[in-house]
Amino acid sequence: KAHIEELKKACDDGCQVLAYCTWSYTDLLSWLNGYQKRYGFVYVDREEDENSGTLNRIPKDSYYWYQKVIKTNGEEL
Repeated sequence: KAHIEELKKACDDGCQVLAYCTWSYTDLLSWLNGYQKRYGFVYVDREEDENSGTLNRIPKDSYYWYQKVIKTNGEEL
């Protein structure tokens, strides 16, 4: 949220923003943390053991929050 707020300030000051990319849509593999940290907007049901987890995708609260940010063009954060 803070990054988007600062981006909006920059736009208000006259900066032209061509794009904004979030870190990750789904949980991902980190070279530092493996799958332990969950960075994405969508939780992936995964276990470190290859035989565990369904790999189902489950939207997090942040998914719905960012969806609203997109729909309102950043007016609602």
